[in-house]
Amino acid sequence: MNSVRKTTTTTLWRPTGPEELALVEASRWTAWPPRLPEQPIFYPVLNEDYAVRIARDWNVPASGVGYVTRFEVDTEFLRRYPVRQAGGETILELWVPAEELDAFNAHIVGRIEVVREFR
Repeated sequence: MNSVRKTTTTTLWRPTGPEELALVEASRWTAWPPRLPEQPIFYPVLNEDYAVRIARDWNVPASGVGYVTRFEVDTEFLRRYPVRQAGGETILELWVPAEELDAFNAHIVGRIEVVREFR
């Protein structure tokens, strides 16, 4: 009898601008691009509302458009990153060091998808 282990996933969101989104699209919607030297941390967020606020209130003024993406990551892998509260009760992030982004990307299950767009 074959036993197939189903991966348990956690849904994460990432607010992003057009440049980063173009790089995600170039990966066929499977990976986040390497961080720039001034970006030592990749921070996906734990709820859509917080991602919406960043995309709408920060990305739109900075680049004319903001996107909210949603993706699934292997829950067991995510346990290495403590949840960070970056403000109020619902402002929750994971802080992934830039040098660990390849490993993080390898644990994305399925595709990264755009779920909201603001202009």
